[in-house]
Amino acid sequence: MAPAQFQTVPKATPGDRVAVLSPAFAAPAASEALHEQAMQRLREATGLVPVEYPTTRQLGAGSAARAADVTAAFADPTITAVLATIGGDDQVTVIPHIDADVLAQNPKPFVGFSDNTNLHNLLWSLGVPSYHGGSTQLHLGAGPGIDDIHLASLRAALFEGGRIELTEPGESEDFGIAWTDPRALTEFGLREPTEPWVWAGPQKIVEGRTWGGCLEVIDQIAIAGRMPEADDLEGAILLLETSEELPTADRVRGWMQALGERGVLGAVAGVLVARPVVSELYSPVPPAAERARLRVAQREAIIAQVTRYNPHAVVCVGVPFGHTRPQWILPHGGAVRLDGLTRTVTADFG
Repeated sequence: MAPAQFQTVPKATPGDRVAVLSPAFAAPAASEALHEQAMQRLREATGLVPVEYPTTRQLGAGSAARAADVTAAFADPTITAVLATIGGDDQVTVIPHIDADVLAQNPKPFVGFSDNTNLHNLLWSLGVPSYHGGSTQLHLGAGPGIDDIHLASLRAALFEGGRIELTEPGESEDFGIAWTDPRALTEFGLREPTEPWVWAGPQKIVEGRTWGGCLEVIDQIAIAGRMPEADDLEGAILLLETSEELPTADRVRGWMQALGERGVLGAVAGVLVARPVVSELYSPVPPAAERARLRVAQREAIIAQVTRYNPHAVVCVGVPFGHTRPQWILPHGGAVRLDGLTRTVTADFG
């Protein structure tokens, strides 16, 4: 059910305490060096004071324990924002253990991507906007530094608010260097030039509150019975991205078809789709031509289904968010504007 209205989430101030949690996988346990570098960069780039909780570095922590950390972080009046260390694959089991009333009564910015789509969806149902994208481990800790567009959107989400026109940084990587390799602290992964974003649908301007996230997780949310109704998404902007599990274009087509049959595609005003990951971690990188083919196949599958169910929706595919890096953090439950005339995307960070 859609909330009656969305709350205004207070912004942080340099010097504030922010929670750093692992509501899914405890990435810091896999590489404490990357985690420590992330925390140092967070302090230096934002002036915020990171606060860890019992399961932040605990591999295999139970769902109830991770949920308790989420509830505690929102309940603590000295904590002004909550950042996820990484995604994962079982956060759907954490959601039932979270005290939703605490989250609703103590709104604060939450930042995370991938499996954190579960928590974004819960917050959305409570009328609490959040921010889809980013993880401390990957986007703050790994590589030689924080990407410019990532830091700009992180600062907008946590501090400054305002409207930002999204730009294309011109390069992208699917994965960084393995966390067990010391070079992960100082080097990016394989970066390649990007392609222009592809637009479909009518040449008009649409703007609405966003909902969505990782398609694989949306599938879990739907099966668990936690999806918004189609009417709740009337006029929304649907955010879609896929993970490092590399779903085929046929699998993506099936998910999109199901969203169409559910009425979601017919309800939304626009669809914003991320540049997908097309190479597999710890496996040889496919040739450039094959990587391009996989991206085109997914793009065509998505556009075909959106057009089938809603020819009036404005669609933009290839934007750097989701599982790619560099990436923008995007409002979830906040406003995004798709301008099919000038082919620009603008996000409102509150």
